[in-house]
Amino acid sequence: MNCIDEKLQPIFSEVTRRNCGEPEFHQAVHEVLESLGRVVAKHPHFLDQALIERICEPERQVIFRVPWVDDSGKVQINRGFRVQFNSALGPYKGGMRFHPSVNVGIIKFLGFEQTFKNALTGMPIGGGKGGSDFDPKGKSDGEIMRFCQSLMTELHRHLGEYTDVPAGDIGVGGREIGYMFGQYKRLTNRYEAGVITGKALAYGGSRARTEATGYGNTYFVQAMLQTKGTDFEGKKVVVSGSGNVAIYTIEKVQAFGGKVVACSDSSGYVVDEGGIDLALLKEIKDVRRERISEYATVKGAGVHFISADKGSVWDVPCDVAMPSATQNELSGKDAGTLVKNRVIAVGEGANMPSTPEAIQVFQDAGVLFAPGKAANAGGVATSALEMQQNASRDSWTFEQTEERLAAIMRNIHDTCAATAEEYGAPGNYVLGANIAGFVRVAEAMQMLGVI
Repeated sequence: MNCIDEKLQPIFSEVTRRNCGEPEFHQAVHEVLESLGRVVAKHPHFLDQALIERICEPERQVIFRVPWVDDSGKVQINRGFRVQFNSALGPYKGGMRFHPSVNVGIIKFLGFEQTFKNALTGMPIGGGKGGSDFDPKGKSDGEIMRFCQSLMTELHRHLGEYTDVPAGDIGVGGREIGYMFGQYKRLTNRYEAGVITGKALAYGGSRARTEATGYGNTYFVQAMLQTKGTDFEGKKVVVSGSGNVAIYTIEKVQAFGGKVVACSDSSGYVVDEGGIDLALLKEIKDVRRERISEYATVKGAGVHFISADKGSVWDVPCDVAMPSATQNELSGKDAGTLVKNRVIAVGEGANMPSTPEAIQVFQDAGVLFAPGKAANAGGVATSALEMQQNASRDSWTFEQTEERLAAIMRNIHDTCAATAEEYGAPGNYVLGANIAGFVRVAEAMQMLGVI
């Protein structure tokens, strides 16, 4: 890790002391604090009234039991979480993640990142995150419905369109959102469409929300490439993951003229030098819910599947890398391989997918690097647009929504670039994103008093 300014080191030490055993949260806080030395040198008033300490402390953390009955009639127990991190700019906003790895430290790291990501969008939304250690893989629709209903029976009392607005994340797609919203409506006797986003079009969803995170990341990287006089046209691209973010990253990269030659899941990755067949990938992952190896089986000659124990998707040579799976998936070693293979740009579609060591390798090599809190903000920005449509009882066309998304992502890119320039680090999008997001949240908190 890089060094934190000596004025900020005591803050980080206190964060690690008070949040033991939460390495992802420590990592996320460290990454922001190491950018803030330049800010407090220029604006020392940000050190007053324990402002930074307050930003690093969630406003509220909710942990609860989620009992549910499986198809065999056996009672199962999971743990649910909702961390309402910061509401200085608006109601808490952030997704729900269902995955066995979920714990309070991971939810806190995600909520902390979400606070600054949401600030960068310019939309009136605060930061929060939630989820459960429930694993939807291998579960029937009935089991998933009963789990979602049990979770929402507790969670609903903490939500509201002006209080806290969840959405989807890993393991939470349209099916899960529907079950949770249905239970919320049942419990509250209110059709409060703006209380959850990522909904289906049939009951208040926004067009382009499904595509937004992947599209947004691609828009950001396109803008970043254009600062060097190039774009996606003719570029070879590798995208990790094969879920929602990865699929729509692939779709937009292809629309911009790039060729995605590899994608992955937790079991391994496929290489298709002819370019990933998006229709087949959607069929396998979205409809059949199969492993990525099935893509190679169906596609046949010229396509290779490599299991996770035999290599990494980052071993595949490419011009642009788009990590779109999960946190800390791209290591320093992986970054070294990508640099050796002459990667020119990296865009984070997932939350904190690159380790600090990987980021340092990219920056030392002069690789364009788009951090997740900026590059993958398109999803939450479009969720805020969904909230806006729900509040006005309106529904926009796909083209209207995508146009707004594209404008928001261009603005985020330009804000990060200008902020990095202002603070003496031109081209450093990590520093630009951290400082721009922090300043917006910090200024609002100062105006609201000691909260």
